[in-house]
Amino acid sequence: MTNNLSLQDQSLNVHSPYYLHPIENPATTLVSSVLNSKNYNLWSRSMLTALSAKNKVEFVDQSIQVYQSNHTLHTAWKRCNNMVSWLVHSVSLLIRQSILWMDNA
Repeated sequence: MTNNLSLQDQSLNVHSPYYLHPIENPATTLVSSVLNSKNYNLWSRSMLTALSAKNKVEFVDQSIQVYQSNHTLHTAWKRCNNMVSWLVHSVSLLIRQSILWMDNA
């Protein structure tokens, strides 16, 4: 019981990748430049900096564990993974169409 409670508390801990600030929303644009076929290095560096500031890089580089639906942290993982749809708003329309249907950030 104590272990499950501490896992649930991770979404309330501001240092946890499962924490979402109340003003964050998936429509937010994190970087000013939109990814296109010519600016990957600039865009990538800017996006990694922005995701790092929000403690969400792990959802993109896949270093965070994907939890099964019966795990205590599955809902928090799913919510944060979906929030990383910030990426969709930072890429060109052509690229957006190819990544929109991906389940994992």
